[in-house]
Amino acid sequence: MCKYLANRFREVMLSGTWIANSNWQKELSDIHFELAMKKVPNINRIYDLSFHVLYYIKGINQFFQTGNLDIKDSLSFPMVDLKNNEEWQSLKDDLFYQSETLAKSIEEIYDAKLQQDFFDEKYGSYLRNIDGQIEHAYYHLGQIVLLKKMLTYSSVS
Repeated sequence: MCKYLANRFREVMLSGTWIANSNWQKELSDIHFELAMKKVPNINRIYDLSFHVLYYIKGINQFFQTGNLDIKDSLSFPMVDLKNNEEWQSLKDDLFYQSETLAKSIEEIYDAKLQQDFFDEKYGSYLRNIDGQIEHAYYHLGQIVLLKKMLTYSSVS
């Protein structure tokens, strides 16, 4: 079951096309810095969503490595803007590295642990949290796809 969940996570983040006919790595591959930072009124930017998903993946990775869960919703969106394409590329590289790291951690969980509490009883089971990461990634992937189309094929400035 854990290998299955890890592969589902890789599918949405790195290499799959089964559900959305795309994945994060494919969608972000041709998004340059200017497009990632372009703002549509009252909608998060591609950069904002990428930072947000990376924040939670890094937080879960930290939990698997240390046993500490320090994620705070109030910190899950960027406080500062990126300055250039190098910083944007670095964020994307980190997103994909952290995604593979998380997938490997999921694979290493033994199946019986999936029903155990994740960090604290109030967060539910490991299974619920891993499944939540997959659903969260698909939710924001859909937003990325729509934003990319809006910004690429319209006159939104």
